[in-house]
Amino acid sequence: MRKYVQLGALALFMSTALVACAPKGTQSTTPPSNSTTSNSTNPSSSQSGNNNGSSNKSIVTGSNKSNSHTSSNHTAGSNNKTASGHGNSAASSTSNTSTVPSGPLPGDLLIADRGNSRLLIVTPQKKIIWSMTIGNGKGPKGSSSLGADDAFFTPDYKHIIINEEDNQVIAVIDIATKKIIWHYGHAGVPGSKPGYLNTPDDAYMLPNGLVTVADIKNMRILFINQKGQIVKQYGNGLWRHNPPYSYASPNGDTPLPDGGMLITEIDGSYADRLSKNGKLLYTVHFPNIAYPSDTQLLKNGNLLTADYETPGKIEEVTPQGKIVWEYYKTSGPGMLSNPSLTFQLPNGDFIVNDDSNDRVVIIDPRTNQIVWQYGHKGVPGTAPGYLNIPDGMDFLPPNVHIPGVN
Repeated sequence: MRKYVQLGALALFMSTALVACAPKGTQSTTPPSNSTTSNSTNPSSSQSGNNNGSSNKSIVTGSNKSNSHTSSNHTAGSNNKTASGHGNSAASSTSNTSTVPSGPLPGDLLIADRGNSRLLIVTPQKKIIWSMTIGNGKGPKGSSSLGADDAFFTPDYKHIIINEEDNQVIAVIDIATKKIIWHYGHAGVPGSKPGYLNTPDDAYMLPNGLVTVADIKNMRILFINQKGQIVKQYGNGLWRHNPPYSYASPNGDTPLPDGGMLITEIDGSYADRLSKNGKLLYTVHFPNIAYPSDTQLLKNGNLLTADYETPGKIEEVTPQGKIVWEYYKTSGPGMLSNPSLTFQLPNGDFIVNDDSNDRVVIIDPRTNQIVWQYGHKGVPGTAPGYLNIPDGMDFLPPNVHIPGVN
C-alpha cells in the first residue's frame, strides 16, 4: 500500500492474463464457461489501454474452504471474545476447533516484508520458519521495492497469492517449491488492456479458483479465471463513488463468507458491501478516516478498517457509520504510522501492519495496549526480528499443517 491521489475520471477497462500451470498433485478447477468479460453492475463498458499478449494455462485452486476475511464478535471494551477466522480459516473445515489457543498470536503469521522484497512465516515465538525472496528491491522511482505488498494463503494452504503493485503483477506461489506457478500482468508496465493491471492491490484466490484483485488506478475489481480471462468486473472505469457502478480508487476487495465482497474506496473514505451477485447492500462513510485501507467485516456485522496515515488509527464502525471502538495514539511507542491492514485474531485481539514503523503489532482492544510485536519500531532491517515496510499479512491457524513449514 502506497499513498495515492485522485487521478481524475478514467475510462479504463479489462485485462487478461499471463499464466503458468499447476504443479503436480494440486487440485485445479474447470474454468467458468463464460470466458468473456462481464460487468455485473453496469452493462456499458469500453476497452482501452496499451499493449497486449497473454498465454493460457491452468491455475491451481484448493478445497472448498472460505477465502473470506472475517473476524469474531467483538464489542468495544468487552471481555467476551469469541473464536474468529481470518482469510482461509474463516470457514475452513480444517480450522474448526473448540479451543482458542492462548497467547497474543494464536498461530503462525505470514508477512509480506515489502521493503526487504521477501515473504516470511513466523511463529508466535518470533522464529522464522519459512522465507522467500520476491523481486529485486529495485522498484520504480518513488516506490519502496518490487517486493510483494500483500500476501494471502490460498484456500488449500499450499500456495500464497501475492500482488506487486509497483510491478503491476499478481502471482501465485507454491509454498513447497518456492516457485511462481501463475501470474497475471506485465512486469513494470501498467495498462488496462487484456493482460495488464495498473496498481493492483489485495489479490485473493476464491474457493472456486477465481482470483480477485483491486485494480486501483483502473478503478475496478477484476475476477480472473484459470485461463487468464476476466469473467466478471465491478466498476466501469470511471473515477466516481457511485457503487455498484463505479468506484473512486478501490484498494480493497475483501471476499465475504456469503460470496459477497467488501470494497474499500480511498477517495471519499467509503466501504461498500456487495452481495454475491454484485448488488449493493450498503455503503459506509468513514468520517474520521482520511485514507481507509482494506476494510474487514466482523462477525457481529461491524466493519474494521485501518487509516493509512501518520499518526494512523484503527476503527470499528457499524454499518450506519457509528464508531464503537478506536485505537489512536498521536505519540509514543504505541503510535501507528501508515497501518495498511488490520483484522481480528481468534482470541479477539487485533493484529495490525504498522508499515512505516517497520513492525507488525497485536493490540488488545480491552486495554488498547500493544501486547505483541514483530519488528523494531522505526528501525528497518533484514536480521531475524526485523522488518522493512511490512505491508501485508495473513494468519495461519494452529491446526493447519503445511509440510516442510510447521
